[in-house]
Amino acid sequence: MLALDRIYPDGFQIPETFIGKNILHLPTMKTHVFTTITGAMKNAFGGLLNHNRHWTHSAIHETLVDLLQIQKQIHPGIFAVTDGTFAGDGPGPRAMRWHAKNVILASADQVAIDAVAAKMMGFDPLSIKFIWMAHEMGLGCGDIRDIEIVGSDISDTNWNFSSGENTLFSSGQKSVYWGPFKPLENAIARSPLVNLAIAASNLYHNGYWLPVKGRSRVQSALQTDGATSSNPTRTKKILPPIVGGRISMSASCQLAFV
Repeated sequence: MLALDRIYPDGFQIPETFIGKNILHLPTMKTHVFTTITGAMKNAFGGLLNHNRHWTHSAIHETLVDLLQIQKQIHPGIFAVTDGTFAGDGPGPRAMRWHAKNVILASADQVAIDAVAAKMMGFDPLSIKFIWMAHEMGLGCGDIRDIEIVGSDISDTNWNFSSGENTLFSSGQKSVYWGPFKPLENAIARSPLVNLAIAASNLYHNGYWLPVKGRSRVQSALQTDGATSSNPTRTKKILPPIVGGRISMSASCQLAFV
């Protein structure tokens, strides 16, 4: 383990139902204030770590690599389908700008699918720490030059997404995890004070950002071809036609683009 044994010295529990089961990840293509992008590898974060997972934020890249190692031990098969019909850039995952891109990625290589998603969003995959570490450890292929992409040609694709933006709240988090307030991290994250941080997050995102910025973006998204109802609770997403004809799984470092 790169980080989890240090973060949880007494160990941590994973859901028993996952052990010995195949797993299908269904992430979306978007940026993230902590990890540049979030995709297949980070999708395990909420499933395998169900208790005090905020303790891992200061070592989030190492944590994602550890979680992939765990998945390879407990799951006989791992597959991901990344939804890029709508994609998000900016200070994700909660304060993004949406873009209708109408693409879907699929692969059994969690590192490769995140690398291709990162490339399409406009980032160098190997400059993203968790992709680079997983690639170097042989957990998957993070070098875009070595990934066979079946389907559309994405060699010139660059959506120019931004990941350097922060909300007021994420700026505060970074000052605790990696900035001047780092010495206070354990006092905040591992004490009842963390409940104040959670309340502040809800106040900012749901009390300010959603009514001031978010709702207008939702309403704008509902006017696209992907929405069939003005009621968000009844919205039906219409997937675009498949581009390309096959999914190839014959190589360990292969990604299918459909």
